[in-house]
Amino acid sequence: MLTAIAIDDEPLALEVVRSHAGKVPYLNLQACFTNAFEAIIHLQQQPVDLLFLDIKMPDITGIELFNSLGKKPMVIFTTAYSEHAVESFELDAVDYLLKPFSFARFLKACNKANEIHTLRNNHSEKKDYLFLRTGYEQVKVNFADICYLEATGNYVTFVLADKTILSRMTITEVENILPADKFIRVHRSFIAAVAKIDKIERHQLLVGGAILPVGSTYYQNLNLAYKSVS
Repeated sequence: MLTAIAIDDEPLALEVVRSHAGKVPYLNLQACFTNAFEAIIHLQQQPVDLLFLDIKMPDITGIELFNSLGKKPMVIFTTAYSEHAVESFELDAVDYLLKPFSFARFLKACNKANEIHTLRNNHSEKKDYLFLRTGYEQVKVNFADICYLEATGNYVTFVLADKTILSRMTITEVENILPADKFIRVHRSFIAAVAKIDKIERHQLLVGGAILPVGSTYYQNLNLAYKSVS
């Protein structure tokens, strides 16, 4: 079951989300909020898997709210304005729903979130490795051997202590497979193994002798993850 809450300053917009969510069998919409700060308190006490989050709200935007969260759930942005689409996808939003949206479009976004949620659970519960496709071969890589990952378009380079492996996949796909307690997204193009981090600075970190950039939206999560293993 996918747990979720919806945040929107317009009650009618929340009612649309509530109505659509009630038709999705694997989705449990636990609460709806017109007050963004009440929603933040709720998330601190009861984390969820997914947010339906409006962007244009008084006092704080949906993007600002999402960036303020320590442990970030998946997010589907809902808005009547299309100009924020690029920024939302830079935050790795699952989807971007432009109001008014149909149930079919809502369901498509939910299906994407459910697929990501299933991938995370399947890979994090039992396995300590993954298989990477490189050309016509599949190579087994242990999570413990990975130092960091770097994305270039639809390819990701896995940097190990003694070699690198290039695989055709996006960094978001990899992030959904890697265990969240062992790896941390530090930049839109980089994921680091938490245990391999040697030093953290404001705009960069040191991992196995390599200097990785740190994106401003990822800095808070990086500090929290690093303290948890220190």
